[in-house]
Amino acid sequence: MSGIEAFRYDGKRVLIVGGASGMGAAAARTTMDLGAEVIVLDYAPVELPVKHSVQVDVRDRGALDRALDEVGGPVDALFSAAGVADGTPGIMKINFIAHRHVIERLIGEGTLGAGGAVCMISSVAGLGWEANLATLKEFLATPDYDSAGGWIDGHEGTDSYTFSKQAMNAYVAMQAYPLMAKGIRINAICPGPTDTPLARANADVWLAFAQDYREATGTGHLTPEQMGDTMAFLNSGAAGGISGVNLLVDRGHIMSSLTGSFAPGETLAKMIMGRS
Repeated sequence: MSGIEAFRYDGKRVLIVGGASGMGAAAARTTMDLGAEVIVLDYAPVELPVKHSVQVDVRDRGALDRALDEVGGPVDALFSAAGVADGTPGIMKINFIAHRHVIERLIGEGTLGAGGAVCMISSVAGLGWEANLATLKEFLATPDYDSAGGWIDGHEGTDSYTFSKQAMNAYVAMQAYPLMAKGIRINAICPGPTDTPLARANADVWLAFAQDYREATGTGHLTPEQMGDTMAFLNSGAAGGISGVNLLVDRGHIMSSLTGSFAPGETLAKMIMGRS
């Protein structure tokens, strides 16, 4: 497949975990426009005209498995989009553990097979994960949903937004090889401040971040549509050579800050990336 057809989803089944609103909903709209049959799992009601939707609390493994039973197969592209902010009970289950469970179940039962792709939504908050790799690898060595939850319960401070995104970034990097050996790609996006309902509910922290960069570049907050389009690209045939990547989608803020070309952000960027 080459040319514009490589970007399309005709004849493909897409599963979006967390597709009722925000970036997940944007990915649903984009992939539907590109010809996909879209199924959504979400805690919130789904108002988009998708093929099928299932309301589920992913903190309940049994409920999650029953929801996946309704999806059936095959699944050609999986979008792991559900996410919540610090202070939400069970944040690690929502932001990462459930997503890993979905990925590994779909692959294990052959529902997501060769030619398939996974795209997760991480965050700039997950950057610098390399400096915490030993702990992350210990957590990721847990074999299943329940043991992962038990590990979090036993390690104070890990049931958090930052740890969930660091775990996601490490997981994407670590899974590139074993999944590629099965013909499956996996990537994540790391969005900068994006105007979603979740971000608005945490505006003082999430939407205020990088305000100096936006003012200096004359840009506004990023949009869910920009994230949905990027995810749709990463899970399309057009990105067939890309896997194991945590892709910054932030209009260049972190890299400009890290290199000092945008000097006001240099110290913050180095702190985020885990560098002195």
